[in-house]
Amino acid sequence: MAHAAPGPRAPSRRPGAIHVFSDRAHSAAKLAVPVVLGLVYGYWAAARARDGGPITGGNLLFGFLTALVFAVLCAVLLRVAPKLRREMHAVLWGGFAGIAVGFLVNQAGTSVLRSTVLGLATAAGVFAFLFYRYSTHEDAEGHPLE
Repeated sequence: MAHAAPGPRAPSRRPGAIHVFSDRAHSAAKLAVPVVLGLVYGYWAAARARDGGPITGGNLLFGFLTALVFAVLCAVLLRVAPKLRREMHAVLWGGFAGIAVGFLVNQAGTSVLRSTVLGLATAAGVFAFLFYRYSTHEDAEGHPLE
């Protein structure tokens, strides 16, 4: 029984990766993902800060400023972190996740100790997960495995 020979894969920016979406879709996602995540985070922070009370102008301003800061930091990390070695890459994302969770916990009116412990636990968990992932998907020089 004859089989067709596999065709050439579409060119990709990363070696070993299959190029599924167009470059236009990837460039749109680089902007859309931080903006959407920032809006969700800002809404969540504002909702936790008002604690079931009425929505005020100050609460809306707080939510939008929180969304803006989160989106800008997320976009910067998405651009800068992949250029770093795997250890620093994992540290940056772990620190970002830990700070984000600690800030949200603090908005609920809990103690600073509780928000610090939960933030540090989140940062440690994200660091461990990402360090393992980057260690198993890169060679010793930091190049992606094929």
